[in-house]
Amino acid sequence: MSGDAPTPAHDPAAEDLEASVPLESVASMNSDEGQPSGQSAPLADNEARLQQLEQEHSSLREEHETLRSQYMRIAADFDNFRKRQSRDQDDLRLQLICTTLSEILPVVDNFERARQQLEPQGEEAQALHRSYQGLYKQLVEVLKQLGVASMRVVGQAFDPTLHEAVSREPSEEHPEDVVTEELQRGYHLNGRVLRHALVKVSMGPGPQSGASTSSVQSNDDSTATFQGETDPAQPGV
Repeated sequence: MSGDAPTPAHDPAAEDLEASVPLESVASMNSDEGQPSGQSAPLADNEARLQQLEQEHSSLREEHETLRSQYMRIAADFDNFRKRQSRDQDDLRLQLICTTLSEILPVVDNFERARQQLEPQGEEAQALHRSYQGLYKQLVEVLKQLGVASMRVVGQAFDPTLHEAVSREPSEEHPEDVVTEELQRGYHLNGRVLRHALVKVSMGPGPQSGASTSSVQSNDDSTATFQGETDPAQPGV
């Protein structure tokens, strides 16, 4: 009939195309039309990477604090070691000096005894006397430069850290535990005891105050005043 709509022509190629495309692919394509392609996957990767970096940062911070604490302890230990080594070296140096000077002090004692006991008469004897007294003066100057000083003990209270008592005897002039006589001079080295003084100590007044209980020589015979008090012309410390 002339009024009916024309029937579309059969297209075999179109039917083959529709058969080749699965319905699931078409649905997926239709559902992704409103989202940009490849956007959701990078966001998830960035969040995972950020968490990983935060964990690494926290781990590095803890490691830094640990290493810093170890460094501070090592630095403190090294500083203490350095100070201890310095003190040990100073003590060793002082000990060596004290040992050396202790060996020299008997020589000083002999010079002082010679000065007290010898009385040169002739010109030749006096010249010899002046010669060895010059050596004594030089020795005294060296000791003074090294910080050696003699003790003054007569009339002082007995102190076992400074004095070594040889004997005790009654005394009308001194109270008990007071040094009455110096038998061998003691010396200091920069405030440290180099040699203790050998002394007699008073027992206080007694019935035999005039008698001596010791057979040791008196101070005038055993040692001369290292400071030169007996003979002002002689050298002294």
